[in-house]
Amino acid sequence: MIRPSAPLRATIQRTTPPLLILLAAAIILLGKADQSMFDSLRASLTDNAAPALNALSRPLDAAATAVDRVRGVVTMYQDNLRLERENERLLQWQQVALKLSADNRELRGLLKAAPENAMSYVTTRVIANSGGGYVRTVMVNAGSDQGLARGQAAITGDGLIGRLTEIGSRSARVLLITDLNSRIPVVIQRTNANAILAGDNSERPRLLYANDPDAIKIGDRILTSGEGGVFPPGLPVGTVAALGSGGARVEPFVELSQLGYVLVVDYGLSGGLPQPAPVAARPGRRGKPAAPDEAGVR
Repeated sequence: MIRPSAPLRATIQRTTPPLLILLAAAIILLGKADQSMFDSLRASLTDNAAPALNALSRPLDAAATAVDRVRGVVTMYQDNLRLERENERLLQWQQVALKLSADNRELRGLLKAAPENAMSYVTTRVIANSGGGYVRTVMVNAGSDQGLARGQAAITGDGLIGRLTEIGSRSARVLLITDLNSRIPVVIQRTNANAILAGDNSERPRLLYANDPDAIKIGDRILTSGEGGVFPPGLPVGTVAALGSGGARVEPFVELSQLGYVLVVDYGLSGGLPQPAPVAARPGRRGKPAAPDEAGVR
């Protein structure tokens, strides 16, 4: 490649700026002198460049549209994930609110069931249900530490559910009125006739030994009679729901399969119940005989 000599290169550098200035001035003068010519030239250039610019703009528009769609899909996915998390939290709070509402409703019912002639009472919660084909009991989360004792009545705002049979320091077991081992002296409110409410592990205990079985009618209210000193008189138990050869069937006022909170009431009658027999000492190895105050009379 032939390079210009230094003098020629210096001459070109000196003359180029003035020439460009003169060319620009000439174009300005021509534009002032003949505006229509430059307008037509500009329009012609624009018309010739328009197809090329239009062809170039289509891929750019398509790319911009695709980018907007991808951005919209990403935003929608993020919003969907956020809504799912919020929905899960709302469902959790809904379950908590429903449980609190049910507990509040049960506790309000217990407030209305303030027992009369009671020495004391304890509000406790059912923590286990042993309902089945052979036993009908529930366990509550209070025991002897809270003053509970064997034989005390367990009730709700609707009526009697049973009595305490096993007592621990912090828990107790309630024998329900539907259990096979439950026998409760009751009275038919309409006729004032006495009977025995006997559980048989079904949903509806039977009325036995009624004074006048033929006088019992469906819908009769059943209350505790107070006989036997187990329960005080007047506790609501249920209503007669069916009549048959095996005795009238009583529908309890309380839904025993859905117990939440119960009221354990001390009417001062548990002292009259027979206490459980002490466990006999198992025979051991021969050794030194026990003292009389430890072994008792032989």
